[in-house]
Amino acid sequence: QVRLVESGGGLVQPGGSLRLSCAASGRILAINDMGWYRQSPGKHREVVASFTSGGRTNYADSVKGRFTISRDNAKNTAYLQMNNLKPEDSAVYYCNAHLTFEQPIILTDEFWGRGTQVTVSS
Repeated sequence: QVRLVESGGGLVQPGGSLRLSCAASGRILAINDMGWYRQSPGKHREVVASFTSGGRTNYADSVKGRFTISRDNAKNTAYLQMNNLKPEDSAVYYCNAHLTFEQPIILTDEFWGRGTQVTVSS
């Protein structure tokens, strides 16, 4: 079964750092693109950072210079390093990916993780 699992959320003080991980499991043949989204109460889900299969990265203006997305292809895992966190970064962070997988025929589909809570507060 193919799925995405996030980890690394928690409570941190303003100015602190966290690193989120998103691991894709199953018979993954390719990660076509992968990204991090977040949603706080009363707001729409928004993209935070993403990269394409070609390696291009994109960031929301609100996190540029503070967040860095990276990936480990061998582990089918993406990371989001978050530095200088602010209270407005508090949200549930979701991993999203378009994956090509074998089940047993070869398919491509979009997947979401269940999310991990990030709370920035003193």
